[in-house]
Amino acid sequence: MDSQLGLIEQSFNNRYTLWVHEALDELPDSFTITDPSISGHPIVFASRGFLKMSGFSRAEIIGRNGRMFQGPRTNRRTIMEIREAIREERPIEVNLLNYKKDGTPFWMLFKMSLVFGKEDGRATHFVAVQVPIVSRKHMRNSGMSYSEDGGGSRLREIVFGSCRREVCSDSLLDLDRVLALDSDDTGLEIEDSCEASDLEKRKAATAIDNILSVLTHYSQLTGRLVCGKRCSLPGMGFISSSLYISLGRIKQSFVL
Repeated sequence: MDSQLGLIEQSFNNRYTLWVHEALDELPDSFTITDPSISGHPIVFASRGFLKMSGFSRAEIIGRNGRMFQGPRTNRRTIMEIREAIREERPIEVNLLNYKKDGTPFWMLFKMSLVFGKEDGRATHFVAVQVPIVSRKHMRNSGMSYSEDGGGSRLREIVFGSCRREVCSDSLLDLDRVLALDSDDTGLEIEDSCEASDLEKRKAATAIDNILSVLTHYSQLTGRLVCGKRCSLPGMGFISSSLYISLGRIKQSFVL
């Protein structure tokens, strides 16, 4: 366990300056950063926005895999799509049902991007941004609008556990965070889909850009540059993170 924690600490310290944690904490977005080179692909950073949204503390998350946020109604096909994207080391954007620490389900837009080492083109980290999806139907029923001028900031913080057939609408949520739910709808399917809006997608894309900008800047100060696209020199081969781990395990299994 101590060796695992040591690897997690080195995950950032070997590539970025110590100030990167503080800079990332200044960002308002909800996101996590994972390291594919460490066995189990653990979370090595979780933003304040994500801690607030999920209800977990940083100590409860660091070193754990993102599976800890899944639950009985998480769509397994979507999870397989994410795993395939990780294996192929490519970005992905999906609507995903996850669970908070208190067991409350919530729909979110999950947007994942990669960070590559500039010197060898190897994936060093995965960045996953999570934007809560606001139920359009509840907004219409309550007479509320979703403006793009910032007026919907409070609405974006509201978590709905009744966006899709996988989730019942009788979750125990605080009344002041529910947009006039009709008691007659309890247990019924509220919406056939819970698609993210263009505004939510733009918010996720902006968050990814801001995070990559911070990581790029603080990698320049150490001389171990990173970038948001595989940027190794022409003709230089690269080893995927999953193969890198496998080769390490094979090496450890040999007895000379």
